[in-house]
Amino acid sequence: MAGGREVGGPSRTALPVLPGVAVVPEQRARRRRRGRGEGVTTTGTKDARTRSESTSGTDEALLRQIATALACLSRLRTVPNPVYPAKVQNAYNRLVLHCLRRGEEPPGSVPEMVRWAGERPLTEWPLKLPAEEFPGASPLVDPETRLPHQLCLEWEVSAADPAAELFENELIREAVARCRAAKSPQAYTAFRALLTSRPVLTGAELALLGGDPDCGMLLHDVIKRCYEPVPASYQRHGTYRQCARCRCLMVPLLHGGHRCELDRCRRDGTSDEGPRLRAGKGGLLQLSRPLRMFITSPGLAETDLQAALLKKFGITAEMWPHYDVYDLRIPLPGGRHWAVDVKDRVNPVLLARSLTPFRNEPPYDRAFLVVPRYRFRDNEAYGRQFRRNLPEDLADRITLLDDRAFLRLVADEIPSPRDKAGDPRTEGDPRA
Repeated sequence: MAGGREVGGPSRTALPVLPGVAVVPEQRARRRRRGRGEGVTTTGTKDARTRSESTSGTDEALLRQIATALACLSRLRTVPNPVYPAKVQNAYNRLVLHCLRRGEEPPGSVPEMVRWAGERPLTEWPLKLPAEEFPGASPLVDPETRLPHQLCLEWEVSAADPAAELFENELIREAVARCRAAKSPQAYTAFRALLTSRPVLTGAELALLGGDPDCGMLLHDVIKRCYEPVPASYQRHGTYRQCARCRCLMVPLLHGGHRCELDRCRRDGTSDEGPRLRAGKGGLLQLSRPLRMFITSPGLAETDLQAALLKKFGITAEMWPHYDVYDLRIPLPGGRHWAVDVKDRVNPVLLARSLTPFRNEPPYDRAFLVVPRYRFRDNEAYGRQFRRNLPEDLADRITLLDDRAFLRLVADEIPSPRDKAGDPRTEGDPRA
């Protein structure tokens, strides 16, 4: 994914339930919520629309702050002193004040705020936001794995200066700078392929990468900072389980079985339990969770598209050209090229807002944003919501398509065998 990739630092597997006193009985809170109604409401009056527009900016900022707090909690390895980091306590305090001003029952503690995130879809939070900003009905946190969903991380990285995005950008910029200095674009391509295809490494494998001529010799210290020790919570009966599809570690569930944490595997129904792994003497390491979410997952969509172009049309696409100005550069007949950026995002509104123009080096004739098909199945209004929020200066410069529609468009550009051979009905001199 070119530019502004939203990925992050050290992560833990699940949100901790840290000490806190639940001062608001849950049953009473639920009764009051049912009596008043909650979440996003629509009204036919102009005054109500005006009030909603005036508060939506504040409510959106609060949602970003809550998402950042949840992501922060998920990355804690120990209970800090004071118990909650300032960004967590501040988010909770703002949520309580917001609820009181709206006449809503607030969560009684930080753990209860976390429970809200695992039990309530965003439509049931006391927030006034446009309905299109609430895609799907999933909560911010998976109630079984206690991991923030991708939707939560997308809201986090849309906040000002999120730690996750700063960490990721630093790594990517450093990798790009080193490869540029060495005049080795192939090393950067190998680095991106590594993050896509090998989200889990043993300690011995990571050490051996230091002698890898493709990218390890140049970028070994950057690679080491991308990986972190796997927490014990991923382990069951002394072993870890990989997802057969994406090769990320699966999360053990309380009542048995495992679940892949990537939307890509869970939502399109192709997540299967893969091989078991043991840590070994060197330990087991995995990419930090936001890297898995925002680099590995769309990276798989990118390489799937690359493979489909080769298999269907014999087209060899250039991956991450010119140090990742975009994701694929696709050669077409007549010396033309198409530029493609692949995004695998839940929220089309946040996606549209985050886009910047494609750089024209290397040059291309058309630019496309390609999103996996399952996102459109989950949200039938995905394309409309994206277009409504796309900056005006990009409206005529980027075309949004799902991956299947894009491949059909490529097929239209490839001459058929009859076109190549010429139509026998029109070949030769018509006067003959």
